[in-house]
Amino acid sequence: MKSMNRFKVVAMIFCLSLVALAFLPSAKATDLDKKTKVTFSVPVEVPGVGAQVLPAGTYIFKIMDSYGDRNIVQIFNEAENHVYTTILAIPNYRMKATDKTVMTFKERAEGQPEAIRAWFYPGRQWGEEFVYPKYRAIELAKITGQPVLATPIELEKAPIEALKTAEIVAVEPTGEVVEVAKVVGPPPAEVAAAQSLPQTASLLPLVGLMGLLSLGAGVSLWAFSKRSA
Repeated sequence: MKSMNRFKVVAMIFCLSLVALAFLPSAKATDLDKKTKVTFSVPVEVPGVGAQVLPAGTYIFKIMDSYGDRNIVQIFNEAENHVYTTILAIPNYRMKATDKTVMTFKERAEGQPEAIRAWFYPGRQWGEEFVYPKYRAIELAKITGQPVLATPIELEKAPIEALKTAEIVAVEPTGEVVEVAKVVGPPPAEVAAAQSLPQTASLLPLVGLMGLLSLGAGVSLWAFSKRSA
């Protein structure tokens, strides 16, 4: 009877270990790179290294790399075997997240394709504010009457590595260079405070505990089977 009770306890520990592991948070690739399929019914303008105007069609947006205060975004064809352009972007905050992808556009001149300003992944309050080459940013600022993010480097000719350290400013319709905050404002105080808190929590202790429990359960089952033999 004691052996049977011991077996039940060991089996319960083993099952609880499996259940706990099953509920550990997991990071999906699509959450990390924010992979998004977008279909445009008309041509759209995008900045970056590569094509500047995308014909109407279906595209895949992904974050290729992240550097804290900036992200590198790539746009692929639907099959993801061709990169149309690589874009420099900085994080932008919106008050309310939506369950659908949101693309915001700058006003366009007559007969010209709309220019993408920002891309927001479903369920996220932080999005990607696109940076345009300075000459084009000034033109867009004149069209919209608002400052536009810009970089002085020539994106069409710059290597992707240059995006990691490229200067980012904002330009007024007059061409005057102003602070980025004129375009991308800071998040609410409570959001900024939460982000500044030290990240002390970690899943590693929990993973280690589950591993020890599983190991202990396995050893106990092995010992029990040896005694019963």
